[in-house]
Amino acid sequence: MTDVYTANTATTAEEASKIVPRAEFRVFGQGILDIVKKSMWKAQAKLFKVRESRETYFLSAFTNEANVKVRDGLLDIKTKVGETENGYEIFQPRGKFQFPVGKAEVATILENMKAEVELVKDEYTLEDFIAIVEEHPGLAAVSVYKKRFGFSVDKIICEYGVIEFNGAVLETACCESEDYEGMSKAIEALEIGSFENRNYLKAAKSVIGMV
Repeated sequence: MTDVYTANTATTAEEASKIVPRAEFRVFGQGILDIVKKSMWKAQAKLFKVRESRETYFLSAFTNEANVKVRDGLLDIKTKVGETENGYEIFQPRGKFQFPVGKAEVATILENMKAEVELVKDEYTLEDFIAIVEEHPGLAAVSVYKKRFGFSVDKIICEYGVIEFNGAVLETACCESEDYEGMSKAIEALEIGSFENRNYLKAAKSVIGMV
């Protein structure tokens, strides 16, 4: 099983395009942890990793299909490329870039966020990129703290965790895999199928009031 909790390493756009994208079903709310903790033992789930991280997500009022964040010092982007028949979202990695990030890569990221910005530098530091976001009326930066507990149900990668968006605390759980049928079985086993499927972008937007 691929360990999705290891520290990030820089990845070019070309390398990222070769990664097989996973579908994801994720829920946010309150009372989720109690449900999942009880059901995961019935499902003989295997806890394999605990990780804490502090990240910055960059939101766009114009789209929910460009997941842009900074984690482990890298500017990371994934874009939505489709959905399964059950509505599980599929995001394709597009690269993890070390700062300073080149003008071409920044331009591509902003294009995916559907934000028009005139770029005047050849390279952009993290501070430069944050400044671009803060100056644009349709973009926003959100501080995110995650404590995630990774486990598996019949070889499907799952997790539960506590997430803070600018200090607002939500509980979360998810299943992700290329095996869509297996995902459905895991979601049913964890008893989270009645919750709304929401990605990080939508959850963060609801917290900060971005429509």
